[in-house]
Amino acid sequence: MLPSGVVLKNRLVKAAMSDSLGDGGGNPSIQQARLYERWAEGGAALSIIGEVQVDFNFPEKPGNLVLGDRSDDALLRELTGAGTRHGTQLWPQLSHAGALAHRPISRPAGPSALDLDGLQCDELPVESIEALPAIYARAAKHAQSVGFSGVEVHAGHGFLLSQFLSPLFNRRTDHYGGSIENRCRILLEIIREIRAEVGTGFAIGVKINSSDQLDGGLTEEDALVVVSLLGEHGVDLIDISGGTYFPGAASSSDRRSAGPYFLDFARRARAVSDVPLMVTGGFKTRQEAADAVSSGAADVVGLARTLVLDPALPAKWLSPAGGDPEFPRFPPPPPGGITAWFTMRLTALGEDAESTYAATVEEAVASYDSRDDARVAVWKQAFGLASRS
Repeated sequence: MLPSGVVLKNRLVKAAMSDSLGDGGGNPSIQQARLYERWAEGGAALSIIGEVQVDFNFPEKPGNLVLGDRSDDALLRELTGAGTRHGTQLWPQLSHAGALAHRPISRPAGPSALDLDGLQCDELPVESIEALPAIYARAAKHAQSVGFSGVEVHAGHGFLLSQFLSPLFNRRTDHYGGSIENRCRILLEIIREIRAEVGTGFAIGVKINSSDQLDGGLTEEDALVVVSLLGEHGVDLIDISGGTYFPGAASSSDRRSAGPYFLDFARRARAVSDVPLMVTGGFKTRQEAADAVSSGAADVVGLARTLVLDPALPAKWLSPAGGDPEFPRFPPPPPGGITAWFTMRLTALGEDAESTYAATVEEAVASYDSRDDARVAVWKQAFGLASRS
C-alpha cells in the first residue's frame, strides 16, 4: 500500500516510455488503449503512460497525450478503462519538455536561455514558472476525473523539471536557481498544488534522475537532497532513473552493459527517505528484480523494454515457472535507432501484431520519423498552431 492508500497488487511496474501512440492531436488511439490493456492482462501492478503533456506548447513529440481543454474525455476514459483491468493501476506521467520540446511544433524554453550545439532555447520568465503549479494541478485533476488512479510527475531525463534541478540547464540567479533547494523549489510547489487539488486518496509519484550523467549536471549528492525534500511533501512513490536526452549524451544502457543501473543510488536514497522507492532501468531477469526487492534497495521494480518484449512477463515472473525474455542483438545502430525499434514494436503490440514484427533498426527509424513528420500538421491543426513556422 502506498501512503495515499492506493494498493499495488504486486511489485512489478510498467515504467514510463514515450509510446508515441497518441493520435497526433493529443488524444489516445485505439492501439494505445489496447497496448495498456495488454500490460494489464499481463499482470503489471501499475502502468505509467510516458510523456503526457500538461501544456501543448511544449511537447516531447507529436504522438504525446495532452491533458487540457481540448482533450477528448471519452477517449481518455476508454484508455483508463482498458488499462485498469485486472486490478492494474494506471497513471499518466505529467510532463513538460521545456528546452527539449519538439521544435517543429514548439518554441523550446527552459529555466535559462541556452545556445549550445544541438540545443537552443529561450528562458522562461518568472511569471511562466509561477504558473506551472496550477497547470500541473489542473492536469492531475483532469487525470483523476477520467479514471486514472494517480499521476507521476516527470522530473527526470532532461525535461523541464529535470532542467530546473540541473545546474547545466538552470543558470538562474533568482529564487529558482543556485542552491539545490532553490532549484528544487518549483518541483515542490507543483507537488503541493497537485495534492491540494486531488486530495489525499490519489497517488502522486515523482520520477527523478540519480544524476544527469553529464559534466556540470545534477550530481548524486544533490539528487539525495531532492529525495529527502520529496519525502516531506506527501509523495507516494519516488521513481529513480538517470541520464538525459541532452543532444549527444550517452544513454544509461550505453554506459552499463549488464545489470540494473541505479540500485547503488537507491540504497543511498533509502537512508534519507522512507517514501517507497521504484528503481527503473536495466532489469532483464526475474532474479535481478527479486534481488532488488529482497535486498531492500527497491520497493517496486520499473520495467520498460523488458515489457515491450513480453507484455505478460509480470504474470510469468510471479509464477513458479518464471522465464526471462530474450533481448535482440543489434549491429551498431544509428542515433536513436534502438529507441525507434522498441517504439515501433509498441505499435505492433497495440495491434496484436508483434509476432510479425521484423523491422530492422533502419526501417524502424524511418517509420518512426515519418510518422512524427506526418503528425506535425495534425498537432498544429488540433491546437491552432497552423501558422507557426
